Amino acid sequence: MRQVTQNYRSGRIRTEQLNAPTCRRNGVVVRTAFSVISIGTEGMKVKEAKLSLAGKAMARPDQVKKVLKTLRQQGARATFEKVMSRLDSLTPLGYSSSGVVLEAGPEAREFYVGQRVACAGAEYAHHAEAVSVPRNLVVPVPDDVSMEHAAFATVGAIAMQGFRQSEMHLGEVACVVGLGLLGQLLTGILRAAGIAVVGVELAQDRCDAAVAVGAAVATTPDDPGLRGAVRALTAGFGVDCVFITAGGKSNAPLELAVELARDRARIVDVGKTKLDLPWNDCYMKELDLRFSRSYGPGRYDPSYEENGRDYPISYVRWTEKRNMAAFLDLVARRQVDLAPLVTAIRPVEEAETVYEELAEGGAPPLGILFRYPEAIDLVRRRPAAAAPRTAAAKLRLGVVGAGNYASTMLLPHFARESRVALAEVATRSPLSAANAQRRFPFERSSTDPKGLLAASDVNAVLVATRHASHAELTAAALEAGHPVFVEKPLSVDRAGVERVREAVVRTGNDRLHVGFNRRFSPLLRRLKAFFSPRAFPLAMTYRVHAGQLEAGSWYLDPGEGTRFLGEGGHFLDVLAYLTGSRPVEVTAYCQNREAPSADDRDNLTATVVYADGSVGTVQYLTQGGSQVPKEQLEVFGGGKAAQLVNFGRLELYAGDRHETVKAAVDKGQRAQVEAFVEAVCGGREMPIGLECLLETTLATLAVDEGLRRAGPVRLSEFWEPAAGLSASAGSDGAASRP
Repeated sequence: MRQVTQNYRSGRIRTEQLNAPTCRRNGVVVRTAFSVISIGTEGMKVKEAKLSLAGKAMARPDQVKKVLKTLRQQGARATFEKVMSRLDSLTPLGYSSSGVVLEAGPEAREFYVGQRVACAGAEYAHHAEAVSVPRNLVVPVPDDVSMEHAAFATVGAIAMQGFRQSEMHLGEVACVVGLGLLGQLLTGILRAAGIAVVGVELAQDRCDAAVAVGAAVATTPDDPGLRGAVRALTAGFGVDCVFITAGGKSNAPLELAVELARDRARIVDVGKTKLDLPWNDCYMKELDLRFSRSYGPGRYDPSYEENGRDYPISYVRWTEKRNMAAFLDLVARRQVDLAPLVTAIRPVEEAETVYEELAEGGAPPLGILFRYPEAIDLVRRRPAAAAPRTAAAKLRLGVVGAGNYASTMLLPHFARESRVALAEVATRSPLSAANAQRRFPFERSSTDPKGLLAASDVNAVLVATRHASHAELTAAALEAGHPVFVEKPLSVDRAGVERVREAVVRTGNDRLHVGFNRRFSPLLRRLKAFFSPRAFPLAMTYRVHAGQLEAGSWYLDPGEGTRFLGEGGHFLDVLAYLTGSRPVEVTAYCQNREAPSADDRDNLTATVVYADGSVGTVQYLTQGGSQVPKEQLEVFGGGKAAQLVNFGRLELYAGDRHETVKAAVDKGQRAQVEAFVEAVCGGREMPIGLECLLETTLATLAVDEGLRRAGPVRLSEFWEPAAGLSASAGSDGAASRP
């Protein structure tokens, strides 16, 4: 299928041939009929992409802050690779479309194949021949609404949410500053609600269009008649509410809004413009400034958008999905007329030309639609190009999932390995797979993980998807006979651990590695050697400052496990590596222990007792500033002590002797990949014994259990098979402890 993409680094717009998307359990796959170009949002992205690197940085200071934080915590090389990976990736365009359902997931039975629907979401409703969209961002299209007009549902919902934020009533007067597509739709909605509208816009043709969709008056801001028209419509008081739907860096829209507003009026910001408040004027009128966040309640909430959990209507009357449906209902009843707003309908094949025309400047059109063919190519997995078969010692890797971590920390190392051929990458998003194939020499890409596992030319698998899917994909790959490298965690629950263990027992395939990379760090290995040989227990304290996550991060999704379940295995594996001993008991505490919130549970202290008498404490914290090093480890034992600071500095103390070792930050990703490749290609034991992998995973789960119990958790009681894991590892000794 075809999809319109943009390379943010070069700014180039292209139409790519991609695999078809897979259907979500709680969503639908839709063959797109029409999609709307958002001149404002997409135009801004196109302009930013054409800037130099310095210009991009100035345009996105929020991203610069993230880069600086990463630089402090992960070092220059890792930061550079992350930044370049983001910049040089293909990104999607579009967020408002209409089409016909091709497939419905088992948790989206309210939809049926052949149904006409409208789709929303910058993450889903792209300019593509087919899209996979979760249920809460899809609405049926009424019979009386054309597919061309239905494609405006998302933009209409944005306008509808702006209207709801205003709390306007029948008979009031509104002013809409900025009569682009969003302002035009808002004008129609206001008029349908019985509200008189004054439109303000620099371009006269847009003023004329606003009158056509229902504005009482529409004129330019410098028209001498504007103030008189407002006085006439409001009996001299000023408008009840001003909507700012303009964009840009000028403060003029806000200043005009303050001038035209009556005493104690409301100003609703729906667009993205400069808001330098004239304090005295706002104070004297006691104005109420409000913001309208996109389509409505549910936006930026993964539990609503991605996981399909609706808000009860008795508590949240208007969600983004209900706003979309309400807008289409207005269109069906002819209370909002979209015909004057459809400026052009162009075939999607002309996308590159359309964006070039928009980039040339001039007065942009209002509503441009892409039209899509009815006959489309929906192949999810294409055969590999003819290539000579490699020697048996060659690792032919199939990769499931290719997010930011895999693309920056794992795949570059696999790609540099002479003994590795990248056979196939499979991701849920067609564009993610295409990006991975652009950056790395994959022979093919797909959206079909099952097909990848069954492929005859794949002999090893990397699982790098989101956390909750790891256990099932790992077990399936083991059952297919493959050696498996799964990014941590192995599982987010005990059932997943059991699923993997059963796969090993049933097949005898114990060729498993979990991405606990820190034990491969040169400085950590130096630290372990410092305490060797050892006949004494260790006292270990590992402080981790994980930092705050942005709202909406998938790490905050309860379905993916807690943050510590996702990341804590790294730190417990370090303790297991240093002791070489089995974890016996785990105790965990969090802040506000009696009634912990989700944030409290992300700030915890876990103590692990090992069979050799060693004790390790992990403090996992999120509340420090960005200057705090992410990780610091202290180890004491046998008259010696060591401090490892963020894998870049190691302090060693023995009696009166003190040594400082400094190095570039290296958390062991490259060495980890090399060890896995050597194990698979050389027929050697896996880098970490199976028993240790399962025990570390169980210890991580026991931390979460300990927070619930508010007491110690013995691993032998926590999971019955834990005491006899080595029996499941096969006969080649691969399950022995590291």
